[in-house]
Amino acid sequence: MSSEVGSVAVLSDVHGVLPVLEAVLAEPDVVAADRVVVTGDHAAGPQPVAVLDRLRALGERALLVRGNADRELVALARGGGTDIPDPVAPWAAAQLRPDDVALLAGLPHPAELAVRGFGRVVFCHATPRDDEEVVLVDSSLERWAEVLGGLDADIATVVMGHTHMPFVRLVDRRLCVNPGSVGMPYGRAGGSWALLRDGQVELRHTPVDVEVAVAAIATASTYPGAEEWAREYVTSANSDADALRAFGPRDGRHVGGSA
Repeated sequence: MSSEVGSVAVLSDVHGVLPVLEAVLAEPDVVAADRVVVTGDHAAGPQPVAVLDRLRALGERALLVRGNADRELVALARGGGTDIPDPVAPWAAAQLRPDDVALLAGLPHPAELAVRGFGRVVFCHATPRDDEEVVLVDSSLERWAEVLGGLDADIATVVMGHTHMPFVRLVDRRLCVNPGSVGMPYGRAGGSWALLRDGQVELRHTPVDVEVAVAAIATASTYPGAEEWAREYVTSANSDADALRAFGPRDGRHVGGSA
């Protein structure tokens, strides 16, 4: 683990959406952050190579964490398959250059940084132990204890992505943060991200002109369904309530159960 850093901007779930990524990276507090951590699912979307090139351009400031979609793109690019019926994923995998595949294949999960005011912080995609299981803001304390049970006792902050909905909550004295999604937000259009600075977590939101973003994606991408894809996901056609109802059964709760 590297020496302590003062501030960290956390992005997640870019999903191959360059215009919103550019808007978030242009935020003054992202530009000024010591590190930019992106907690997975970088390229599975309509602009996979352009997004990876933009993230590479951040150089050593960037810490990219592997997401389940990154793992799936590698499998597809190497001739394998996935269980996810996502038509954009095979297309995106076919666009990747050998260096893109190598980059995604080599990403860590989880990753760790020492952050001033937080100590050891674990960054993961879904949970520290798995890149695709589901835990939500309203998941039970028992579920949270299960997915965080393998962590060292002195790790008091965990930052995750995967469910595309921003939240901050305490779980038996451990701070758990989800920055939300840059490219596929549920509930509010625009880029969601988080800032860890001076022991405080700030959930941030970068508004974008969604029509301009959709048009830019449709123009730049060769994905046959690029405009339709962008119109569904970049405009946040799916609400946070829709997402919670869809993901809820996957966190081990009983039907109709709650935290």
